[in-house]
Amino acid sequence: MANHDANWRESLTRLSRAVQVPELRQRLIFIGAMLLMFVAGLHIPAPFVNPDKMKELASTGVFGFLDIMSGGAFRRLSILALGIVPYINASIIMQLLGIAVPSIQRMQKEGENGRKTLSMYTRIGTVVLAFLQAAGFSFYLRSAGAIDESTLGIFSMVPLIIVMAAGTSFLMWMGEQLTDRGIGNGVSLIIFAGILIRLPDTMGKIFALAWQNAQSSLIAALFSIALIVAIFVAIVVFITWVNQATRQIPIQHAKRVVGARVFSSANTYLPLKIATAGVIPIIFAISLVMLPTTAAQFMAKTSAANLMLGNVKVLELLKVLSPGYNGDLLAWTIKSHTWHLGAVIGGLVYFLLVVFFTYFYTAIVYNVQDISDNLKKQGSFVPGLRPGKQTEKYIDNVLTRITFAGALFLGIVALLPYIIPSLLPPDANANIFPLWGGTSLLIVVGVALETMKQIEAHLVMRHYEGFIK
Repeated sequence: MANHDANWRESLTRLSRAVQVPELRQRLIFIGAMLLMFVAGLHIPAPFVNPDKMKELASTGVFGFLDIMSGGAFRRLSILALGIVPYINASIIMQLLGIAVPSIQRMQKEGENGRKTLSMYTRIGTVVLAFLQAAGFSFYLRSAGAIDESTLGIFSMVPLIIVMAAGTSFLMWMGEQLTDRGIGNGVSLIIFAGILIRLPDTMGKIFALAWQNAQSSLIAALFSIALIVAIFVAIVVFITWVNQATRQIPIQHAKRVVGARVFSSANTYLPLKIATAGVIPIIFAISLVMLPTTAAQFMAKTSAANLMLGNVKVLELLKVLSPGYNGDLLAWTIKSHTWHLGAVIGGLVYFLLVVFFTYFYTAIVYNVQDISDNLKKQGSFVPGLRPGKQTEKYIDNVLTRITFAGALFLGIVALLPYIIPSLLPPDANANIFPLWGGTSLLIVVGVALETMKQIEAHLVMRHYEGFIK
């Protein structure tokens, strides 16, 4: 029997075995080639763009989130500036329609044919959303002075819209190729690579900061950097631990007779993950919570910038609904210290949205009634409970309780990029570390774990021992 207390050296040895399997090696080489193509696309600029203005815009609001998801492509406004976000939005819309539209529900249960039809609809939706988002961003960038109109005037937006939509379509194709010819999780791998591509730049800023602070106090500079790295490692460990946590419900299988064979009863478990919804609730929540800030950015360029509601500007009211607000609205200074209640309101709204969407998406993923019916059809049951309604109610109660823990976890992780900079000393410069972001860090950890499991599955099929313990 294999030793399950393997250390990291044995894990690396098994990983080297994965490279020795010809088919798996070809799949890994293909993934590397596609990701190199993706990185190259991040540095191909779109036409008629003012790069200095883009760097300024990409550091605020929803554009900052889009820049993280696209691997910094939006900051440069490359041909891949929209990233894979329209595809994610189209996939989410199709999942939501699966609840409300009976015909889509039937297609979801039709197996391979239904999956192909839904994939086609998702592709069409992705292209439509890409054109709409590209047009909206182009009009906003034109009003912000980020588009060079010296050659074609207002028609400079046309090639920009086409190029951005084509870039998203290319990434959608790349994601499907990575899923089919790689080891799965194609779209997730693209987002994973886009986030990690910013790591060298981040580390360069950290070392530059350490060198700058070393002129006054080397010990203080090293302490600040060590504090940031220590918190970062602790967050990764915490996310990994919760992401792998499951609640196991014992299942008793009755004795079955299939043809001439008799299958004896056995005990197994029904695993329910604490973080069932993954990163989807954060993506849902941040899409909504950034809408007021985005609207404020658009209004700031129009005559509505001075619109008042009583004695308060409407722009400030919109901004206070988003996390990270540090304006003067709802701010009090007590003993030379300023307290920003507005930031608390925005963070609370964000947190509650994450909790709500965690329950919402978990209800989509886990159909408790179907699980109970399947157990009953298979002659399986939870010890001490009757099959049917009693089992369904028990599983639903367990799922509700662990989802609450998962919702709290996701809400805390989502607020980390706003909590950590406020807790660290001002000279720690925590804002230069973009991987604080709950969405980005959760994606990095989740995709890394899932990819390792996929590689392990390929190894197990070839009688090699896996390297995840």
